[in-house]
Amino acid sequence: TKSVQAPREVQTKWLRTAVLGACAVLAGLLLWSRLGGDDSITEVLAHRSEILPGRFIEVPCSEDYDSHRRFEGCSPRKCGRGVTDTVISRDEAQRIRSIAEKGLSLGGSDGGASILDLHSGALSVGKHFVNLYRYFGDKIQTVFSEEDFQLYRDVRQRVQLTVAQAFGISASALHLTKPTFFSRINSTQARTAHDEYWHAHVDKVTYGSFDYTSLLYLSDYLDDFGGGRFVFVEEGANKTVEPRAGRVSFFTSGSENLHRVEKVHWGTRYAVTIAFTCNPDHGIADPAF
Repeated sequence: TKSVQAPREVQTKWLRTAVLGACAVLAGLLLWSRLGGDDSITEVLAHRSEILPGRFIEVPCSEDYDSHRRFEGCSPRKCGRGVTDTVISRDEAQRIRSIAEKGLSLGGSDGGASILDLHSGALSVGKHFVNLYRYFGDKIQTVFSEEDFQLYRDVRQRVQLTVAQAFGISASALHLTKPTFFSRINSTQARTAHDEYWHAHVDKVTYGSFDYTSLLYLSDYLDDFGGGRFVFVEEGANKTVEPRAGRVSFFTSGSENLHRVEKVHWGTRYAVTIAFTCNPDHGIADPAF
């Protein structure tokens, strides 16, 4: 009897150990998924816990700009990417986010990614876009205030100055260009191609007019959402920026800064994309009533 019981006890202990090990692995995978982990990330340029006065990394310029008209003293000769947490305060970021929340409350995509463009009036509604200024008419003045638009313009000007200083050009040489928009991303399954925000792309190739791209984050990675980090795609050495409210990330728009956004796994990620061109013919005006 003892000779039979001993192997059974060993087998029971082995099974218990195996089950506990499997549970530990599953818990780790769930935590990794919840935190939005991506094993292709090899370097974090800006942690969510950092408060950066300014961090800039210069990279060689691509040839993308050679196929477009150049503007001396503005078109990228110095290329790179930067991050700062001292241009926009967290309080201002919250107030800017409230503008996005008010506008997006009027619609919203059926998929996980919704867009609000105060300049053109484009608003995600279901699987389509509407012009919120035409769609809602004068009622729009009960949604937004002149103070909202003034804050938006002020923030845009400070971001523009930050970009100009980082690349050694005059702020007056930069012109706001389209699309410049708010984005709200959650974990809802994509319904259309517009909802598939996670594909790697080059802004200069996608939009043409972009010379400098900036992003103002309006929510916090791991507090408000999981996943959703901004990733600069580089062979064998991807680098990421972890969003935090008030953080400004900016970069030259060519293929030297191929990038993507991780899928959001939980929560809601808010940001505003602000793009600049050196070509005045592609400039757009600030939004106003």
